[in-house]
Amino acid sequence: MSAASFANLPALIGRFIWFASQCLVYLPAAVIRPGAVWRQLHGMLLGTLPLAIVAGAALGVVAWMQIRGLLFSFSSESLLPSALALAVVRGVGPVIAGLIASGRVGAGLGAELGSLKITEQVDALRVLGVSPISRVVAPRVLACVIALPILTLFVDYLAILSGYVAEAAGGSLTWTEYRMEAVRFLRLVEVIPATLKTTVFGFWIAVSGCWWGLEIDGGTEDVGRAATRAVVQATLLVLISDVVMVRVLQLVTP
Repeated sequence: MSAASFANLPALIGRFIWFASQCLVYLPAAVIRPGAVWRQLHGMLLGTLPLAIVAGAALGVVAWMQIRGLLFSFSSESLLPSALALAVVRGVGPVIAGLIASGRVGAGLGAELGSLKITEQVDALRVLGVSPISRVVAPRVLACVIALPILTLFVDYLAILSGYVAEAAGGSLTWTEYRMEAVRFLRLVEVIPATLKTTVFGFWIAVSGCWWGLEIDGGTEDVGRAATRAVVQATLLVLISDVVMVRVLQLVTP
């Protein structure tokens, strides 16, 4: 990063914070446009579910191998489903879902909004007196906020299920034993907050993608840069938000 980029960093952060605040202001307006929100939600889920299937399955198998090896040392293999379910649902699953969406949705929104900007469609909305944030950005942000918990539940379920497949192939627990042990220590008071915190991930992912797309001030070559920057920023914000929210949930969850 050049010296000029560092000098412009405070102004860049300020513009992003203002943009995020405007997205919050206009977010309720997206509720009255369910058709636009549904189209965005449908596209986001279709684009991310294949990645979620692979990531969830891989996560469950890897977690099974790591946790089983540790518990085997203490002759506590029967606790494997509980340990795996807790690790996935409370920790790794939401982050994996957030990172998947950062790469797929963040890049897509950056490129899409960038294309709208360079074809002057955004300027046309302003000429007509319509806020681009209200018309274009808010439905995408709301759709992403809704999509992330759904994606998280999908990753969690597949990880736990693939953990059983690994157990069936290399362990000794039956499906009934595995299922009962997996839900033994999962409480709704922990599962619901861990899942709903991904709405914050969804907000930052969509806002980052839309913002970088609208920041384009050049030609088509800038669309790729906008997509890349959107992914980087969304990933950082997901990880930072996760650290903060895990700590907050530890303080407020009994």
